Amino acid sequence: MKPSPHVQRAMNQETQYAVKPRSNSGERTWPAVSVVMPVLNEQRHLTEAVRGILTQDYPGELELVLAVGPCRDRTEEIARRLAAEDPRVLVVANPTGRTPQGLNIAIKASQYSIIVRVDGHSLLPSDYVRAAVETMEETGADNVGGIMAAEGVTPFEKAVARAMTSKLGVGNARFHTGGEAGEVETVYLGTFRRSALDRVGGYDETFVRAQDWEMNHRIRETGGRIFFTPRMRVTYRPRPNLRALAKQYFHTGRWRRVVGREHQGTLNLRYLAPPIAVVAMTAGAVAGVLGFWPGWLLPGGYAAAIIVGALVEGRGLPPSAWVRLPFVYATMHVTWGVGFLTSPPRLGQPTPVKPGEPVH
Repeated sequence: MKPSPHVQRAMNQETQYAVKPRSNSGERTWPAVSVVMPVLNEQRHLTEAVRGILTQDYPGELELVLAVGPCRDRTEEIARRLAAEDPRVLVVANPTGRTPQGLNIAIKASQYSIIVRVDGHSLLPSDYVRAAVETMEETGADNVGGIMAAEGVTPFEKAVARAMTSKLGVGNARFHTGGEAGEVETVYLGTFRRSALDRVGGYDETFVRAQDWEMNHRIRETGGRIFFTPRMRVTYRPRPNLRALAKQYFHTGRWRRVVGREHQGTLNLRYLAPPIAVVAMTAGAVAGVLGFWPGWLLPGGYAAAIIVGALVEGRGLPPSAWVRLPFVYATMHVTWGVGFLTSPPRLGQPTPVKPGEPVH
């Protein structure tokens, strides 16, 4: 059967941007790679993050495009100094400061056929780009990514890191918990074929959050493949306190609801479990207050399950982190669920953005 014009264009793009690992002489050649990084108020981590990219153990050409937002610190000054020190670094302006806009601006300014997306506080291992290109070559995937390796320093951060790498905390997403290589719905950060980004029109700029999952969904809808490999491992620093963690998961839940509204049929039990738990516990507590004492079994049962789960999942943690783990689990679950349930219908609708407007 003859492919549709849309699919044929995608196939032509794949041919144009295909990874070509061998030269005519039989020697291995490595495709040139563009690394794109949206940055905003990252003066603490930017120099280390950039050095981790520029010192990659990768034989091919590499460029780094920094899309710098309107910062309140010395981020732009640092970015321009780094660009002056190394001609592989290009600095472009991201007037909104928002992540999807910054990514699209950086991608447009880049020149190579493979796009590696990183963050301003990402700490890449030295073989990250090599592993990405080799995985893309071996699998033919449109996007490849690996593990979001949460690592904490303080007792609270260590508790969050353990929760973010356990099924009790985040479900069975392989980019959180690890696992065997294979096709998945989404990956952390990602290394893309430019042809796939062109095919779907890049990042949807209405998605202030959850833009990775949303775009990977569109890539899969157009016949592309998303591939996870544990070879690609990025160190991630968790939020430093309970308030910051609650804010992060509240907004993540809100925006995951937006993705579900935009793309019907994409919500599964992993995403619905937190809001279901919140509704059940609230109903049980209300019933208990009104005199139906068995209602307390719902919030009480959840609390008991979280405590037991923390005892099991927290093995190996120092006691100061272990005692914080139940509170971390509960914060992640409840705030995600409340965010999902209270996500307003207007969220995700295009709105004008003023330069320098903070992202909430």
